[in-house]
This record gives sequence, C-alpha cells and structure tokens, in this order.
Amino acid sequence: MMSIYKWECGGLRETPDFAPSCWINLTEPTTTELERVLSFSNVPRDFLTDPLDCDERPRFDYEDDEEARAVSAYMLIIHVPCPVDDEEVSPYRTVPLGIILFGQSVITVCSTRTPVTTAFLDQIRRVCPPSNRYRFAFRLLWHGGVLFLRYLNDIHQRSLALEDELHESISNELILKLRKIEQTFVYFTTSLKADTIALARANTARQLTLSDDDRDQLEDAMVEYQQALETAQIHANILNGTLDTFASLINNNLNNVMKYLTVVTILLSVPTLVASIYGMNIGLPFQDNAHAFMIVMGFSGVLAVLIGVIFFVLSKKRVF
Repeated sequence: MMSIYKWECGGLRETPDFAPSCWINLTEPTTTELERVLSFSNVPRDFLTDPLDCDERPRFDYEDDEEARAVSAYMLIIHVPCPVDDEEVSPYRTVPLGIILFGQSVITVCSTRTPVTTAFLDQIRRVCPPSNRYRFAFRLLWHGGVLFLRYLNDIHQRSLALEDELHESISNELILKLRKIEQTFVYFTTSLKADTIALARANTARQLTLSDDDRDQLEDAMVEYQQALETAQIHANILNGTLDTFASLINNNLNNVMKYLTVVTILLSVPTLVASIYGMNIGLPFQDNAHAFMIVMGFSGVLAVLIGVIFFVLSKKRVF
C-alpha cells in the first residue's frame, strides 16, 4: 500500500499524486508501486527493497550524484517495534523501517503496518513539512524511540502480573508466557543496539550537512533509543533472575516431594520386611501363639512409628 502526503494549509494532506515536496509512505508495497516511486525519486532500487527484508540490519547509507558531485539521496534503516496480534507468540516484535531522503521529499518503507508511521502521522500532521526533510526524519526516529519505551513499560507490567500469578501457583503455562516475554526483550535489546550504532554513524557522517536545530533533533532521538536500550537490558536482567528463581523453587519443591516419598517408602518397608521374614518356612518366634499376628503387626507398627518420630525430629532440626 502506498500513501502520499503533501503539506497544505499548515498540515499534511493525503493526495493521489506525487509532489516536489511530499511524504511517501510504503507499507507492503506492490511491484507497481515500487516502480512508480523509483521513476519519481530516481533513488537506487535497493534503497526501497532492502527495508522489505525482515532480516535487514540497521544501517546508514547514501548515494552520490557524480555529475553534481554531491549526495543525491540518504537512507537510514532502523528497527521499530510492532505489536503482534497472535497471543501464541511474543507480544511484540521488531521490523526494519527504511527512511529515504531525496530532494525535498521523504520516503518510508516497511514490510508491515507499524504504529511508528501511523501514530506519527497523527502527531506531526500540523508540525513539520516534508520539505524540512531532516527534521521530519529525526522526529520520526524520535517517535520510534518513544514507542519502544511505551512497549517496554507494557511488557514489564505484563511480566509483573504473571509473577504475581506464579506466586499463587506455579504452572507451566505461566512460565511459558514469561519465556515469550523474555524473547521479546531479546528482540528489543538486539534491535536497539543496532539502532544506536546506525544513529551514531548518521550523526557523525560527513555527508549529512545538519543545522544545529536538526542535530539537536537527531541527538534527542539518540537519547530515546539509548534510554530504551538501557531499560530493555534492565528488564531483561530482572526477568532472567525471576525465571532462575522460579526454576530453583521448582527444583526445591521437587526435592521436598522426593524427601517425603522417601520417608513414606521407608515407613512402609518396615511392615513389609517383618511380613517377609514371617513368610519363611522355618521356626519363628510366636509361631505357636494364638495372637502371633497381632503381636507381629503391633511390633511393626511401633517400629514404623519410632522411625517416623526420628525423621520428624531430624527435619525439625534441619538435619533432614
């Protein structure tokens, strides 16, 4: 899908045709849409196709105009957060978003619909024209960092709710949900590390001629991504520690169950041992006594109780 916006009456308005100064937003574009944009912008084809690869890494690139001896287009690929509707997988994932600057226009390319561009449109509709391409792009980047922080807070709240449920009862389903949240933290941390590197390279690139205001906008975006990275690392470390703690609790509970089963087995083995001895075809004590069965069973019960008392005393003293 392709949407074109141009600046009119102090705000962005959607239009069916290209304009010298416009924002072209490509989401899951078709081949026809890509060809239209290529013929209008004359940017390299890989600038438009690389961001559509889900495994594309964040990077900064540019295209030189040999005749004018200047840079004709810039491309910045970053990873942005995207909610996942399927509850069977991680609640959020990251997807590559390409931002291409050429002339007085901006192109954004993504393989899926992401709130970074949809929600950004509502916020910037009356704020910044695409002709101010650097500020437009840097505010888009800043909005992506804000969404990272918002989603990280949501994930953290989800993990806290699951921890409260696990305190009541440890179940495999809850632990698997925590595991999915841990995977989300891994995706976010990996993407944010790569994003901060790409933004740092763009900030130091000699090919970008930025004003002081534009550079401040870029540095603000870098601060948001760095803050999101540190937040993701903190939450990931806390969640890892939580999972390790619950794993230790499960092992401890299993050890307690095995301990009690061992005690029960020992107590039941006493009457079994006595009965086995009296099952031999040899002369045995009390064999001619009319109350031999009661005497033997009483002796077995007393012996089992005695062993149980010993185990109880040892458990109270933390010896067993």
